[in-house]
Amino acid sequence: MKKGIDYIGVGVGAAIFDKNGKLFITKRGKEAKNERGKWEIPGGSVEFGETFKQAIKREIKEELGIEIEIIELLGICDHIIPDEHQHWVSPTYICKIKKGTPKILEPHKCAEIGWFTIEEAEKLSLSIVTKYDISQLKKKYPKELHSL
Repeated sequence: MKKGIDYIGVGVGAAIFDKNGKLFITKRGKEAKNERGKWEIPGGSVEFGETFKQAIKREIKEELGIEIEIIELLGICDHIIPDEHQHWVSPTYICKIKKGTPKILEPHKCAEIGWFTIEEAEKLSLSIVTKYDISQLKKKYPKELHSL
């Protein structure tokens, strides 16, 4: 049985901001579980017995080689992907880098990385959950995004 396909999967994301208010996003690679080729806030699956916070710290370390500090919960998305017959529930946390510089450690899952303003990010081909997360960021912090 597969997460997100045979039963609802649980994922988690990290909206990582730098000191200039730019958002770190990644482009999904050819072996990503879904929405290949889309740009997204990085994250991954929650494993059995793992908390959301443990999962996101582990996923970001495995995929990008950095340690993050979790600031707060942004929100929870019903990440339903009709075209791929997938359903995920995905909380996203606002984070910042605690240690390291992001690099692609799993090129089969992640094709590109970059820092973008919200306006620049919105022009990219974004995943469903990332579109949702950006809308939540704009609602929650309409004037503060540049100072996160």
